[in-house]
Amino acid sequence: MNLKDMFISFFVSKGHKQIPSAPVVPENDPSVLFNTAGMQPLIPYLMGQAHPYGKRVCDYQKCIRTTDLEEVGDVTHHTYFEMLGNWSLGDYFKKESIEWSFEFLTQCLHIPLERLAVTVFAGNDQIAFDEESYQKWVSLGLKEERIARTREDNFWIAGATGPCGPDTEIFYFRSDDPIPEVFDPEDDRWVEIWNNVFMQYYKDENGKITSLPMKNVDTGMGVERVTSILEGVNDNYLSSIWKDVIDCIVDISETPYAENKKSMRIIADHIRTAIFIAGDPSGILPSNTDQGYILRRLIRRAIRHAKNLNIDINSDWEQEIAHLILKKYQPYYKELVQNESTILEVLKNEKNKFNRTLEKGLREFEKVTRDQKEIDATVAFHLYDTYGFPIELTLELATERGLTVDQDGFQEKFKQHQELSRTASVGKFKGGLAGNSEVETKYHTATHLLNAALKIVVGENVHQRGSNITSERMRFDFNCDHKLTDEEKEKVENLVNEWIGAGLDITVEEMSKEDAINSGAECMFIEKYPDIVTVYSIGDVSKELCGGPHVKNTSELGCFVIKKEEASSAGIRRIKAILK
Repeated sequence: MNLKDMFISFFVSKGHKQIPSAPVVPENDPSVLFNTAGMQPLIPYLMGQAHPYGKRVCDYQKCIRTTDLEEVGDVTHHTYFEMLGNWSLGDYFKKESIEWSFEFLTQCLHIPLERLAVTVFAGNDQIAFDEESYQKWVSLGLKEERIARTREDNFWIAGATGPCGPDTEIFYFRSDDPIPEVFDPEDDRWVEIWNNVFMQYYKDENGKITSLPMKNVDTGMGVERVTSILEGVNDNYLSSIWKDVIDCIVDISETPYAENKKSMRIIADHIRTAIFIAGDPSGILPSNTDQGYILRRLIRRAIRHAKNLNIDINSDWEQEIAHLILKKYQPYYKELVQNESTILEVLKNEKNKFNRTLEKGLREFEKVTRDQKEIDATVAFHLYDTYGFPIELTLELATERGLTVDQDGFQEKFKQHQELSRTASVGKFKGGLAGNSEVETKYHTATHLLNAALKIVVGENVHQRGSNITSERMRFDFNCDHKLTDEEKEKVENLVNEWIGAGLDITVEEMSKEDAINSGAECMFIEKYPDIVTVYSIGDVSKELCGGPHVKNTSELGCFVIKKEEASSAGIRRIKAILK
């Protein structure tokens, strides 16, 4: 039994219900491009909404983070990873959470007590030291020298305001050195493996902290990190999660792993992440914006590193690796079974496109370096930014022609580019408990009306393919094979406003997923919903499976105005609209 199965089995035995992993592309959350943590899809329930599965739930969640993309290639960083989580939604609290974490680690995973240490919240001027967590760890046999008190690292809040509380982090001594008697969280040999967050407070806009009436537990454990620890390897890519994929790349490239670990790790990581993005129910395709840009960048980066390994780029090397990864994960994620042909086609098509870009880049290289003795920083960065040439490829080509490269200047320009990208990303995709304001709730309800109107005007086969809501506008993606005519847009707009003017009540009920589908309820991403679902109905106009939130009556929405209709990707159209 692998780690995922062991974790789920353990917490089910403690009265938890397993919930399905949410898609990697979050629905109706403009704050992030991807689900970046196990708790992210559970935000509505952590905020107080009743979960259909009850107050104790657990899962393994698909996560994607690209903030450390340039770090991938070392022994620990990954763009796609899986998080194990167990949650108490107003049920048990610190005592049970800590006891069960300790039991799972020491009795199920057989981790020796002497290799464990923890941190607890030291307290500040508003909140007391977390005495309860501290004493619980002591009662379980942890020495006081192995319990460190910290402030900044042991208090969790998603943003500036909202639910918050102390946490206790569990560490494992990942080294063959003698284990220190006293635990120092700053010692890199101690690796965090599990975090238990206790949401017991609320911080308002004025910084005032008050106790929450419903206290939650939110935990997270990384599958890749813990697997490598259990298997005693200091390189994640030598664990059972990766070993067969790395061996496949070794065979294809006819290069030993030790000769180019970085390129092999990047290929393995990026192909796996691309598979999960391309296989997501949201239908993401390579593009130059948002999730599509990340997908394109990952595939092209993998191709560049395949070239570093002298792999024949025109062969089916990426298909061979993809087949192996799909086989490993399909038993856990059925969307990878359903979308296998799409995934393989995306990888192949993007590879072929980039091969043509590489050829253009090579011609550009010959052009800009003719009669030159040095490739300056501007030219080197132009080759990188426009044609996707990594500095390693530019250096290789320069060496063949007896040219030098201003590497220091390139690195400076690259750092400036990274900083600009990071600043833009932070500005556009702030993390935290975003959404669910009064205005965003109105827009969320309006997406249901828009979906219903499109089915009438364009055709019953129209389905939502994604949405993005802010406090200023709504964006709605749907499948359609043509650009909407002005007449079609006007009909859609008029229908939505007619329903708003009719003052239709919005009702909500819970039922089995099977009954919901049989009743005609519309559903985007059926795989992500549990067996018991929430169904929202707007009069007799719309009936959809949805997590909410919604207004009580359509008369609250105001006037619906379509501002723009455009292509999103192949076969997908996008409407941007506002409520006035």
